Amino acid sequence: QLQASGGGLVQAGDSLRLSCAASEGTFSSYTVGWFRQAPGKEREFVGAVRSSRTYYDDSVKGRFTISKDNAKNTVNLQMNSLKPEDTGLYYCGAGWPMLSEIRSPSQYRHWGQGTQVTVSS
Repeated sequence: QLQASGGGLVQAGDSLRLSCAASEGTFSSYTVGWFRQAPGKEREFVGAVRSSRTYYDDSVKGRFTISKDNAKNTVNLQMNSLKPEDTGLYYCGAGWPMLSEIRSPSQYRHWGQGTQVTVSS
């Protein structure tokens, strides 16, 4: 199982660092994705790390960075220059999606419970 943490209430322009931890095993063989879901909307892709490469949605490119901490067995999402539209429940997922399907939540097998990020204007 996965556990996401680090969310909170911040102002526009602030930064947050989310962390995804695995209770069992390691992330070494998985693609780990970050997704977010706003009320009334579908879960949407934020970014992912697959092997040593990272992928991002255009809406967060240049502001968000995904990194792996192998010593702590975590995958982190550093979010800078936050905007009100970044508000949502952020989830991490782990699986083995094909590269062409890396944005699809259905391709991730394991999920955490989510952590809330609220950005005020």
